[in-house]
Amino acid sequence: MIDRSLTLRLLSASTLALAFAQPALAQDVDSSDTEATGAEEADNGQLDMIVVTANRREENLQQVPVSAATLSADATRSIFDAGADITALSAHVPGLFVESSNGRAAPRFYIRGLGNTDFDLAASQPVSVVMDDVVHENVTLKSFPIFDVERVEVLRGPQGTLFGRNTPAGIVKIDTVKPGDDFAVTGSASYGSFGSVAIDGGVTIPVAPGLASVRLSGMWQQRDNWVDNGFTGEEDAYGAYTDIAGRAQILLTPSDRLSILGSYSIRDLDGTSTLFRANILGPGDNDLNENYDRDTVFYDAGAGNQAQYKAEIITGKVDYEADFATFTSITSWADSEGSSRGDIDGGFGASFLPVMGPGFIPFPSDTQDSIELDQFTQEVRLASNGGGAFDWQVGGFYFDSDFDVTTVGFDFPPSVTVNHSNESWAVFGQVTSQLTDTIKLTGGLRYTEDDKAFFVRDAADPQAREVSDERLSWDLAAFVDLTADASVYARVASGFRAPTIQGRDVAFFAPPSIATSEKIMSYEVGFKSELADRRVRLNGAAYFYNIEDLQFSAVGGAGNLVQLVNAADGRGWGFELDSAFQITPNFLVTAGASYNNTEIRDENLAVGICAQCTVLDPIVNLSGTDRALVDGNPFPNAPEWIADLTARYAIPLGNVGELFAYTDWTYQGETSFFLYDSAEYVVDNQIEGGLRVGYAKQDGTFEVALFARNITDADNVKGGIDFNNNTAFVNDPRVIGLSVRFDY
Repeated sequence: MIDRSLTLRLLSASTLALAFAQPALAQDVDSSDTEATGAEEADNGQLDMIVVTANRREENLQQVPVSAATLSADATRSIFDAGADITALSAHVPGLFVESSNGRAAPRFYIRGLGNTDFDLAASQPVSVVMDDVVHENVTLKSFPIFDVERVEVLRGPQGTLFGRNTPAGIVKIDTVKPGDDFAVTGSASYGSFGSVAIDGGVTIPVAPGLASVRLSGMWQQRDNWVDNGFTGEEDAYGAYTDIAGRAQILLTPSDRLSILGSYSIRDLDGTSTLFRANILGPGDNDLNENYDRDTVFYDAGAGNQAQYKAEIITGKVDYEADFATFTSITSWADSEGSSRGDIDGGFGASFLPVMGPGFIPFPSDTQDSIELDQFTQEVRLASNGGGAFDWQVGGFYFDSDFDVTTVGFDFPPSVTVNHSNESWAVFGQVTSQLTDTIKLTGGLRYTEDDKAFFVRDAADPQAREVSDERLSWDLAAFVDLTADASVYARVASGFRAPTIQGRDVAFFAPPSIATSEKIMSYEVGFKSELADRRVRLNGAAYFYNIEDLQFSAVGGAGNLVQLVNAADGRGWGFELDSAFQITPNFLVTAGASYNNTEIRDENLAVGICAQCTVLDPIVNLSGTDRALVDGNPFPNAPEWIADLTARYAIPLGNVGELFAYTDWTYQGETSFFLYDSAEYVVDNQIEGGLRVGYAKQDGTFEVALFARNITDADNVKGGIDFNNNTAFVNDPRVIGLSVRFDY
């Protein structure tokens, strides 16, 4: 048995030590191919070409018939300057929203309004996270930190042909830096408010140039406690975390045709789970009231809101290039284990106890969820080598996961452990035909079979459940070059999310719930253009989708249940716009915006409602319980508007260096947290910004800067807990600090 904690610390420590010890030695290495410092550095006054892998091969973003957006390595570094977790990606590209009520451990992703609000560690999501070609299906794997990254791609809309299972909303695709034939070292380090530390480094060592190369990467993030407990009087009691991750890769190239890449990644998180705050909203509106103090909570339970998780991922990738096609095999094993506990009611005492607060607390709630997960995936592909009038690829995919989730109440509910298993396999293919010099057609098919099983461990009644489905997904796209710099495309795509079992309610003496498969049809038209001698990039898309048997999680309500339901129908329509402007060689601006209109269409769908808030939907009484009719409501956690803006301006200092200022901003429009509509649990007009000001070498090899994240110290509500009182949780505070980066 590998001591993962020791291995992780040795790997991370050695990687970071190498990275930060090597700059002087590395200065002799040719850095002409390294990525320049800045959001998207210009080349001869033009915008750089953006490479994406939406079709499992490297292509120019401007030639791909998919609505996609990217974040460069440099932009990603800026987002994580203050040690933020993966939820910081939210709203940094149009249409993407990310949130979590489980701290840094279990994020929830939404694209074009489609996601899942279920906080349980067994929750299924319609957005896939794919890191280095491996699907991270469980929410604890989706939280794996982003470091030593090459690029982040967001592929919007169903991606059911090449990526398959559970992608009706889209994909967040993360590619890390790989080993190469040249020595290279990159790193960044920052220190800021609240003792925030973020260190990210990577070293490529060509052991035998042309034959073997190693890449060692590491990340260390930490923050001190900074939130007081107003109930106990303890100062600086909450908010701390230490998040360490490492990755070791070895690339073997025994011939020009064969490459073998092995990767071992590991993570160790020890920190504070989400801090819930009792009765900070309303009543009757969504304003933060006098019970809210960013620096203080009032807890009598939760044992420090501890969150501790470990993860381990082993991957082997083999590529063999034959004369006519390339064979690829990707094998991966992953495991994750850990737990998080919280004072869920967000306050102290209760209505039947001598004290309570802030506000009215009907009853106390203190629970812990934990997981032990194993996942195995295998994918094989055979793809034409490209460049001709006809490209194709075929492949197969196998997925197997097995995990236990344990819910413990202090003092209610009693401990319950449930088991979830999932086995899925698929075959797929895609063809692209260059019909004429200006017209390209792409079509794909995927057949998937998905089986899930559930049972309760150590129970007289295991309440065993099994679900299964098989589906054919397909897509068809046409791409037309209008000119050398402007194109239009149209895409029709189908997708599905397999049946789902949710058993968390077993802990509260309710049976597990089941949702049948949801089926999506998506229609999209778009344009891609580069103007003014490639100094302006404008890409846009408009879409409409319809989902049958839409899966929702009815979370919370006065009964505090997590129940799967199928809405008869759901619809969404909107648009995305991505743009970049190289105003001068030293002034770059990017901007994006998305509008998303979603609607639940089911006259009979009624869900539980909050204990104390102001419900705006029609109320019906079913079996003695008040329920809200949600027909016509927007999907939960589906922002109507998302917008992002970045700008980088530099003042050259001779031929070597420059003074620069870089700023990035995000906007989140109206967002409802739950299936029902209420005055309290909806937010609007949330804005957050960041700033970097400093000195950089023009070749991108060194940078030092002052930075600020959430520079306006905005208090933005990010989610709620509705079963007890008007509890909510908020964003991170402003962090100001100093950062250093190098790339040799």
